[in-house]
Amino acid sequence: METIIGSGPSSSANGGQQAADLIKDSNTERFGQDVIEASMKVPVIVDFWAPWCGPCKQLGPALEKVVQAARGGVRLVKIDVDQNQALAGQLRIQSIPAVYAFFQGQPVDGFVGAQSESEIQRFVDRLLQQSGAGAGPSPIEQALEQAQTALTENQVGAASALFGQVLQHEPENETALAGMIRCHLAAGDNTAAREMFDTLPAEMTGAPAFASAKAALELAEQSAQAGPLSELAARVEQNPQDHQARLDLAMAFHAAGQHEAAADALLEIIRRDRTWNDDAARQQLLKFFEAWGPTDPNTLAARRQLSSLLFS
Repeated sequence: METIIGSGPSSSANGGQQAADLIKDSNTERFGQDVIEASMKVPVIVDFWAPWCGPCKQLGPALEKVVQAARGGVRLVKIDVDQNQALAGQLRIQSIPAVYAFFQGQPVDGFVGAQSESEIQRFVDRLLQQSGAGAGPSPIEQALEQAQTALTENQVGAASALFGQVLQHEPENETALAGMIRCHLAAGDNTAAREMFDTLPAEMTGAPAFASAKAALELAEQSAQAGPLSELAARVEQNPQDHQARLDLAMAFHAAGQHEAAADALLEIIRRDRTWNDDAARQQLLKFFEAWGPTDPNTLAARRQLSSLLFS
């Protein structure tokens, strides 16, 4: 396991109350107040760290320096993963250093692993622009935003054209490349999506920009193996305890674009037997979340129901 996100305790020795407002340690109980509520006003960077994490100790001071230089445009909250394991699990923190940025109550950006100060500065600059505190978006950023909106609205042709324009200017733009993969998937061309993904360098496909596209590609390929939806529904109706049939039904729903029904089917398995098949239903649901994205309405609704089931 790599070192999990973040840094050690705040290293800044000066700054008084201002530093305390900009940079603070937090925990599971205060996460809602320190991160979700605070991010309604300014972006909040969450630094998941552990005392034993060497790269965390390198990343922490650089993060603090850039946050302080932003003069209140962003805030930094530190979470010790050893002391807040449930929260780290909910956010799927698998290796540290890992950093999430929240704005207006939602995760909007992030990275894993130690970063240079210049990379951190670019990360914070993006957050400042998104919150309106920085300069206006560049033409590339505007095109990417328009492309993402078009793809969300299932205007696949328009999205593909916009992503293509970006790639003409920046052939290695990760957001545009990941967007093109998702365009192929939205058009039902899993083969083209797989060919494009497999031609990319391994170090690129491991970047955060490709996490959702990779999950969506794997799910599309997996869903293609699902049986006929009507037959699976009949099997589940005949035997509600046939969890494998219900999981297959969830995949068939996903293949049909019925994301709410797909999530409901997996939640029902968890409701009946949360540990079935080595937690297979929950693991599949987490793949859905990753493919749909953290701000998708189906992700948000299903995540709330999952938390209710697991922590009730």
